[in-house]
Amino acid sequence: MPIVHDWLARRAALDPEHLALVDATREGRRISYREWNDSASRTAAWLHHVLGVQRGQRVAVLAHNRVETLDLLFACAKLGALLQPLNWRLSPPELVGILADAEPSVLVYGPELRALVDTVRSHAPSVRHWLCVESAGPGEHAFSEREHAPSTPLPALELEADAPWVLCYTGGSTGLPKAAVLTHGSLTANAANTVVSWGLTPDDVAVLNAPLFHTGGLNVFTLPLVYAGGASVVCKGFDVEQLFDLVHPGHVSLVFGVPTMFIEMQRHPRFDSVDFSRLKLLVSGGAPCPLPVFERFFARGVAFKTGYGLTEAGPNNFWLPPSHVRSKPGFVGVPLFHVEARIEDEQHPGDVGELQLRGPHVCAGYWRRPEESARAFTPDGWLRTGDLALRDEDGCFRIVGRGKDLIISGGENIYPSEVESVLAGHPDVSEVAVIGVPDPKWGETPRAIVVPRTGTAPSAESLLAFCEGRLARYKTPRSVRFVDALPRTSAGKVDRRALTATQGAP
Repeated sequence: MPIVHDWLARRAALDPEHLALVDATREGRRISYREWNDSASRTAAWLHHVLGVQRGQRVAVLAHNRVETLDLLFACAKLGALLQPLNWRLSPPELVGILADAEPSVLVYGPELRALVDTVRSHAPSVRHWLCVESAGPGEHAFSEREHAPSTPLPALELEADAPWVLCYTGGSTGLPKAAVLTHGSLTANAANTVVSWGLTPDDVAVLNAPLFHTGGLNVFTLPLVYAGGASVVCKGFDVEQLFDLVHPGHVSLVFGVPTMFIEMQRHPRFDSVDFSRLKLLVSGGAPCPLPVFERFFARGVAFKTGYGLTEAGPNNFWLPPSHVRSKPGFVGVPLFHVEARIEDEQHPGDVGELQLRGPHVCAGYWRRPEESARAFTPDGWLRTGDLALRDEDGCFRIVGRGKDLIISGGENIYPSEVESVLAGHPDVSEVAVIGVPDPKWGETPRAIVVPRTGTAPSAESLLAFCEGRLARYKTPRSVRFVDALPRTSAGKVDRRALTATQGAP
């Protein structure tokens, strides 16, 4: 059935002068929904009439967070085109592969990435127009030309719920990243789920500092707040001082981040003095968060919680009720309004198995990969997440780790996140990751890779002694390695594949 695809026009009609965006990349410029919709409409008209973008074609964007990316997102919605947000942390060969995968006809880039663009330009034959958002290069159109295009609506367009809107690429932990096809229907469902289950309102303001090339930046708060009529503060990226400056005066009510960001906040001297009282939601995602991080926020009176999502199903799938926030740290909670969740082969509460999801928020599969799309779903239509989880007696879910990260030692299952949470509580540990290493007797044994806190020099013996009484003996690491930093993926997660390659030898 047809779906409302031009959210921005609809929101601008309902609340034209309501604050929509604060551009923190340009001295806090404030943008109403009317202004934002006018800008997106001009962008759509220019893409269509001048650059020839048609329904179904792809428009790529390679830039740090900026308002222009959001203009392009909604311009694509108005045209029935697909936005392809590109990860600027990728190497040139990886970018070339992704451009060959989606074949965009237009690529818009930030001036800070011109050198990267120049290395891939000759290897992307599908791209007819290269556009820098601030200054035109040789032979390029100026992106500012869009300002002179009419803001009048394009001819009426009718789209079905399964029409694709965004190609959002997975982390690519094995091989070239795959593009999850996020449809108008799946993005609408994620937004509706979030608004009705998390209680977002027009008064809410979120910090947008997660990268817009990942589902978290687009979908945790940004699109749901358009649905609700709230606002987002667009930041170039994560900056702890900037975040404290936004939180402390009470300008924002919603903050999302990965565990690394919250760990950095807690290390900062301002952490103990910042006023968190206006925060409605402080949500971690992207990776398991160590329990000491929860405890430090609880000590500051903040109801810190963790969410759960993935590119293929959006970032928002669960809600932990306020009554459980302190009693169930680390749990993601119960499924959102239009989300179904189950544990594979679950017989009793507490059984661990693969988490599987179903609902209108799930993607339509992978772009141009029918076989992998088919493997991603069970025969009865449930998305295989690849994550291990359990459900307790109250119906609350907890993610225990990736199935591929499970360590099996002497026939016993060891979940790295459990061991990491214990070691993260040691006062001399800044960060820790646990991997499995081959063992001739046990098959595998756990190894802790530790980043010491600045100014400390913990010994392996002191860390292993700390585990006594806190972990079963078979879960206690058999070895410890110390490093200056943990390798990370573009999403800010610990890169366990890289860690195993460098630290996983017996």
